[in-house]
Amino acid sequence: MSTWTSDELDRIGGAEELRVSSRRRDGSFSKPIIIWVARVGDDLFVRSAYGPDNPWYVNALARGRGRISAGGVEREVDFADASGTDPETIDDEYHAKYDPISSPRIVATVVGERVHPLTLRLDARD
Repeated sequence: MSTWTSDELDRIGGAEELRVSSRRRDGSFSKPIIIWVARVGDDLFVRSAYGPDNPWYVNALARGRGRISAGGVEREVDFADASGTDPETIDDEYHAKYDPISSPRIVATVVGERVHPLTLRLDARD
């Protein structure tokens, strides 16, 4: 595992959208999908807005690795357990970032108790 640079954190954390791909069984990456990302300190978090059966999320959990692209940064990542970070702090970051640019109905898909268990931390890989 590697760590994010300050520049990467700023660029990814400041990007409106993040493209995420999960590793397939054959080692290739799935087609990227667009999701939202929240930065808390030196960590980056993503959530499955459409439940635990969302294919990217299922594959992220099953394989634990993927690739992200946002803010001009492209990196391979590990999808890690986010239970060590207060989920309401992550909610607050999603609200701060997305409330000004999106409808409350859409922001509601990535905040609250329903999605807290569907939160993954993105750990940079070498």
